[in-house]
Amino acid sequence: MDVVRRLFVTAAGVLLLTGVACSEDGTPKPSGGGGGLEWRELAPAPSRRTEVAAVGVDPLIYVMGGFADTEETVGTVEIYDTRTDEWRAGPALPVPVNHPMATGFQGEAFIFGGYLGPGLAEATDRAFVLREDRWLELPTMPEPRAAGGAAAIGERIYVAGGVGPEGLATNTMAFDPSAGRWSIHPGVPTSREHLSVAADGERLYVVGGRTSAGNLATSEVFDPATERWSSLPDMPTPRGGLAGAVTGNGFVVAAGGEAEATFDEAEAFDVEAGTWRSLPMMPTARHGLGVVAVGNVVYVIAGGPTPGFDFSDANEAIDLTPLRP
Repeated sequence: MDVVRRLFVTAAGVLLLTGVACSEDGTPKPSGGGGGLEWRELAPAPSRRTEVAAVGVDPLIYVMGGFADTEETVGTVEIYDTRTDEWRAGPALPVPVNHPMATGFQGEAFIFGGYLGPGLAEATDRAFVLREDRWLELPTMPEPRAAGGAAAIGERIYVAGGVGPEGLATNTMAFDPSAGRWSIHPGVPTSREHLSVAADGERLYVVGGRTSAGNLATSEVFDPATERWSSLPDMPTPRGGLAGAVTGNGFVVAAGGEAEATFDEAEAFDVEAGTWRSLPMMPTARHGLGVVAVGNVVYVIAGGPTPGFDFSDANEAIDLTPLRP
C-alpha cells in the first residue's frame, strides 16, 4: 500500500488510525486502531465471488449473485448466521446477475436489477423478494439498472445511482412493497456507478463511486420528506467499487474499492458530528464486496482482492460500539 494513501489531511474531522499489522508469515492480523476497534476474521463464505449484493435480515446476512471464480455470472445465494458464525446455502436467484442492488426490508431480502452477463452485458429491470424460502417476482423496475445501490426508508425501498439504459442513471427509483408500485424521484446530483448506498431509516446516503473521469470522494444525502438532495463532506479517500452500510449507533461506513489497486480503507461518517473518521484497515483489501451492518457490527464479505476478475471468500467484521455505545 502506497504510504501517501495513508497520510490523510486531518481537516473535516478525519481521525487517523493505524494500518494492518502482519504476523510472521505475512498474513494480516486484526487491525487495532485505538478505542477498542479491531477487525475479526470470521468463517469464510462457502464460495469465492465478487460483484455481489449483500443484505442483512438480523441476525442473517444474505450474499447474492455476482461473478464466481469461473468468471461466470451466478445466482448463488449463501446465508451467514451472525450468531453462530456458520453458513448455509439459500435458494438460488431465479436469474443469475452480477452488480445487482439489494436491501433488507421488514424481515425480507429484496434484490433489484444487475447485469445478466456475460461480463457487464445487458442490465435487467427484474426484481425479486425472498419470502418463505422462495423467490417471488416483483413488478419490474421503471428501467434496467446495475452497479447502483438500494436501501429502505419508511415504507419504500430506494434504488439510486448506477447505470441505466442511457448511461449513468439520472433518477432515483422507489418501490412501495405494500402497494406493489414504483415511483420516480430526483436522481443523485453527482451521477455515478459502483457507489455506496445506505440509509439510517430517515435519509439515504450516497458515497464515493466512479465516472469515466475516475473515482469520487463525493458524498450526498437524500431526504424523502423534502425530496431534496444535499452535500456532505467528501469521503477522505476517493473510491469506486466500494460498498457501505449504516450502523445502529449512527455511522455511515464505506469499505473497500479499487483503482490501480484495491483499497483496504474503511471510513465512517459520523452522522451526529457531521465528520469522517478512518477506521482500522481491513485485513483483506477488495472491491465488489458486500457490506452489511447488524446493529453496530459491520461485516465485509467476498469481493475481488485485485482489480478486475479476482475472487474472495473473506468474511471480516468490526464492532463500532466503542465509538458510541
